[in-house]
Amino acid sequence: MATRITYTSGASDPELDSRFERALEEARGGAGEPLRHVVAGAERDDGPEFERPNPSHADEIASRAHEADAGLVGEALARAREAQPGWRSLPYAERCLLLREVAQQIRDRRIELAAAVTLETGKTRIESIGEVEEAVDLIETYCAHMEENRGYEVPLGSLSETERNRSVLKPYGVFGVIAPFNFPVALALGMASGALVTGNTIVLKPSEETALCGSLIAEILSGLPEGVASIVHGGAETGKAIVEGNVDGVAFTGSAEVGRWIARTMHEGPYARPALTEMGGKNPAIVTANADLEKAVEGIARSAFGFSGQKCSACSRALVADEAHDEFVERLREYTEALVVGDPADSETYMGPVVNAEAVERFGRAAAEAGRDGRVVIGGERLDLPGYYVLPTVVSNLPAGHRLTRDELFLPFLAVVRVGSLDEALREANDVVYGLTAGVFSEDEDEVKRFLDEIEAGVVYVNRRAGATTGAWPGIQSFPGWKSSGSTGKGGLGPYYVQGFMREQSQTVAG
Repeated sequence: MATRITYTSGASDPELDSRFERALEEARGGAGEPLRHVVAGAERDDGPEFERPNPSHADEIASRAHEADAGLVGEALARAREAQPGWRSLPYAERCLLLREVAQQIRDRRIELAAAVTLETGKTRIESIGEVEEAVDLIETYCAHMEENRGYEVPLGSLSETERNRSVLKPYGVFGVIAPFNFPVALALGMASGALVTGNTIVLKPSEETALCGSLIAEILSGLPEGVASIVHGGAETGKAIVEGNVDGVAFTGSAEVGRWIARTMHEGPYARPALTEMGGKNPAIVTANADLEKAVEGIARSAFGFSGQKCSACSRALVADEAHDEFVERLREYTEALVVGDPADSETYMGPVVNAEAVERFGRAAAEAGRDGRVVIGGERLDLPGYYVLPTVVSNLPAGHRLTRDELFLPFLAVVRVGSLDEALREANDVVYGLTAGVFSEDEDEVKRFLDEIEAGVVYVNRRAGATTGAWPGIQSFPGWKSSGSTGKGGLGPYYVQGFMREQSQTVAG
């Protein structure tokens, strides 16, 4: 049986390593011709070309693609609308069958897909293979939810023997799907499969940073009926064209600023349309005086520095009790110092590059602020390597309410905040606009109960050494965002997600 990799896996195996390294070497062989859009099964080369540098070797090009304009986006949406009645009319069991064929293709091509993820994002092999595994489980999970709920048709009561009543959830129609760079396979296919399994058709825009991953997804979705799933490449303007186009809903993962704009736009016009948005986080991990510091250090470091902190669930704040603060900081410094930063092609690498030059500049500004206003415990520097490499960074002694403890940075950058009590820790944890993930380390049951009762976050973890705030998995943890981290109160990966792609109709039939 093939080795199964998840986000909490520590290592792969030599055979898997060898296959991955060959696939990555082949993927790095050259970007080739610009990647094309796929509209209703037809390849299109409309629009100007753009390039994506390889974040691990910035002098190389990872991928090239064409940028779709509003005209091509409109055409793709029109073809999706034409295809939607036929797709909707398929019994949900048939849609599940077709999507499980997609999942099988992902399994069959998991190393190829993982190599593309590493090439374009700089993820290590464990992170990339784990992401592809998650994509499979997302599809399987959402199909299972449709089946377990029998297509969401529920018999209701009756006030008359001559009437039969039921509640039915029906698809909205056409969804725009706008995917992020950091999980270009899992989140793109997760949002897409949620829309598709419920009977909607889609137009998917991959991140401009991950056009190759998007094109591989287009190949895998090509077995669906014509027009059901189209893929258009491009940046912000292409995404804007989707949101402002003739869509019935949008699924989006990305920044809070963009997600809130999408939600506002979707609520304008003659009637409101759904915006299923998963946005950012400023995720805390509380370490009480009763914590096991060995667990806390490893769990927080893994969540802060895995994939260079470029996860919406990454731990960016450690709120540490005064009694444990100094020892925690020293242990965390030692742990962080041992992490290997470098080319993700190297099996020993723990942390690869950040995504692009802008992220490096953002890191430099944050490090300068930390040095001016607090203490840089470790890191704070760019590495002299050919890509976008920075050191994992821990800072402390920042003033209360400092920007670096409030703003999402999307970097391997952790602020340690000294707190005097659990009351203070909970106030500090909740005193941000975000509410995505949070963790606590305490061996005291009463402290844990208070944390679970009072923390304002959608995904919470207790004493999790494998990841203080990260590592959610389909069917295992839901991934809802509270406050500015989401727009629906429900999350992907969990039992309520697919319902967001449908609206309810009450049917009464008299006879």
